[in-house]
Amino acid sequence: MSEITPPSLDDLRQKMSIELAKHWKLIMFQGLLIALLGAGAILLPQFATLVVNIFIGWLLIIGGIFRALTLFQSPRMPGMAWSALAALLAIVLGVLLVAKPVEGMMTLTMIMVAFFIIQGVLSILLSLHFRRIVRSWGWTLLSGIVDLILAYLIWQGWPDTATWAIGLLVGINMLFAGMALITAAISLRNTGGS
Repeated sequence: MSEITPPSLDDLRQKMSIELAKHWKLIMFQGLLIALLGAGAILLPQFATLVVNIFIGWLLIIGGIFRALTLFQSPRMPGMAWSALAALLAIVLGVLLVAKPVEGMMTLTMIMVAFFIIQGVLSILLSLHFRRIVRSWGWTLLSGIVDLILAYLIWQGWPDTATWAIGLLVGINMLFAGMALITAAISLRNTGGS
């Protein structure tokens, strides 16, 4: 009886690279589309903020409905009351975000400020904790400081920042994600994709 040896990590990486190289055009298209949408969001941050707000609202509504339907199919599930309350809360919040998008933008922007503060403080603490272990701890420290600066700038411009901050940040994120996909596609094309 012959023993089956699992493929090595290098073999798996090579196979994955070959498969990805076959689809470099699709990856390039995705990158271009995401980068263009990101650039559009940067140019029209108020519109992008409104779109993100409504999108999140619909996600909450749909997720809450699916959660409620799941609960009705298993009524004796432990924690049923809390799960039902969470489903109802998601639906109500989603409806409020869709029905009152301006108020939703204000709320989401405040949540984003809180997120940046928490993430910034945690990143700084983490970098200081690992400064003797990890060489690149300075980047984590810088990331935490940038998060705190962003939170401060958004807070200082409140409530005006609520109309554009989310759209601008989503746009920047999409632009960089698209550029990363484009450079990956170019690299894959150069490795032998057809």
